[in-house]
Amino acid sequence: MTGPKTAMVLAAGLGTRMRPLTDDRPKALVEVGGKALIDHVLDRLGAAGVERAVVNVHWFAERLEAHLAARTGGPEIVISDERAELLETGGGLKKARGLLGDDPVFVANIDSVWIDRGDALGDLIRLWDPARMDAALLLARREGSIGFEGDGDVFLEDGRLTFRGDRPSAPFAYMGVHITRPDYADRGPDGPFSLSGLWRQSAREGRLYGCVLDGDWMHVGDPGARDEAEARLTVA
Repeated sequence: MTGPKTAMVLAAGLGTRMRPLTDDRPKALVEVGGKALIDHVLDRLGAAGVERAVVNVHWFAERLEAHLAARTGGPEIVISDERAELLETGGGLKKARGLLGDDPVFVANIDSVWIDRGDALGDLIRLWDPARMDAALLLARREGSIGFEGDGDVFLEDGRLTFRGDRPSAPFAYMGVHITRPDYADRGPDGPFSLSGLWRQSAREGRLYGCVLDGDWMHVGDPGARDEAEARLTVA
């Protein structure tokens, strides 16, 4: 099955938890294993067949744009400018709607690095079925993940996701990459909003699915997690 040729890369965040590493750069340009976070993501997407990546920018936008312009190979880069207002995940996807085309898209955070023992993005592509799904999320097992300190997000049964709700924990966490329709966020409000509310609605309707990474996930959200990820990549 052919996967999405376009991706939305969410790179506009302030990166406050990553300070002081983000005092002079966006979080997307923090390096792990000698490579900027955004390059880890773009290289993964390119290897999965993505030809065009829409990247939203806000914090140190000019520096990120210059870095992206200097890249060679990989997806073509298109900028979605959020300098005027930071729109969060849902608002960012909604603003970029006109840049994304009409076919399904990957949506990816820039703070997710992983060691893949299988074919994670290929598994996600094979799972995706727009007739049954609003979104297909890539998940990681909570135990053993670097940089994730929560109690998990979701349960997985026959590919379908349900949220933890009042239960004390769940086995899986969203690891920052999913496939959806480019107009999925259009149902959200104007201005900043998170995709999580839309996902919860889709889960209630039985239209939120996922698959689990066969590998090691590193959520690089703060300097300590960055150091742990560096150490893990060194021995990989």
